[in-house]
Amino acid sequence: MTETEVYQNNGQKNERPTKLAMKRGFASRCPSCGEGKLFDKFVKVTPQCSNCHEELHHHRADDLPAYLVILIIGHIVVAAFMMTDMVFKLANWQHLLIWIPITTVLTLALLQPVKGAVVGLQWALRMHGFGDQPDYDDSVALKEH
Repeated sequence: MTETEVYQNNGQKNERPTKLAMKRGFASRCPSCGEGKLFDKFVKVTPQCSNCHEELHHHRADDLPAYLVILIIGHIVVAAFMMTDMVFKLANWQHLLIWIPITTVLTLALLQPVKGAVVGLQWALRMHGFGDQPDYDDSVALKEH
């Protein structure tokens, strides 16, 4: 049975295909149908898919995409810096001229796809309102105490 067959099993509530949803999100597409666009602006998620009308405003990616991008880009840039420093003797200002633009470009290139993958993960796991149950509301819990 394929991931799509598991998801489309006569409308019954089954597991959503996590890898497929994250892959679609990484490609800036709706995690549900893979056709509609996921973002209205650079990192602003569209409220609803234009193709399948899945509501996407529930997502709560918050800072996770930025943390993941820092982790990934940090490993790439630090490793490349260390290898470059072993091969070439460059002044500090030369390193700054090389690594600041590379870090900036890589970060901007990876931020939207990573956020899309996080939204796809949340959709697949039915987190933050993507499932049938409403999200836990902190304000209600604070009023009760």
